[in-house]
Amino acid sequence: MPEHPHLGDDAVVNPETRHEESDVNVRALLWFVVIFIAFAAVMHVVLFLLFKLYVEIERGATNAPMTQIATPPDANVPSLPRLQPFPSKGPGGVTQSPVASTPVADLDAMRAHEDAILNHYGWVDRQKGIVHIPIEQAKQLALQQGFPVNTATAAPATTTITETQNP
Repeated sequence: MPEHPHLGDDAVVNPETRHEESDVNVRALLWFVVIFIAFAAVMHVVLFLLFKLYVEIERGATNAPMTQIATPPDANVPSLPRLQPFPSKGPGGVTQSPVASTPVADLDAMRAHEDAILNHYGWVDRQKGIVHIPIEQAKQLALQQGFPVNTATAAPATTTITETQNP
């Protein structure tokens, strides 16, 4: 009987070489995966809480007042000229609500005032007797009377250039 069994023509048999039973420690690998997932979950919770803290700080909900001095009741209202939506005094000293004084209403009031000046007669300076007339009438008067002409014209500057010849 031969020392080694004959397996085939191309088979190489080495009796000292054996199959490895286990290449990886499965238990350690599973513990690593469990710890990694737990760490990721904890970090997500910590980042979420940190984000909420930053939102609260930005909103000012967690900020303590910087002084013990009481603030006056009108401290949040800016000085004049004020933009909307702060209450303002209207004609006759009547306080207008912020809704009545909007940019659109202010623009309409400004245009109505300008149209009244452009299209009606009125005083510019009563003491000096200066008035303004409607714009269309002012245009007609300017065309009828003509425009002033500036007769004082400056004489053009003249320069003399002389050539010098070198001998």
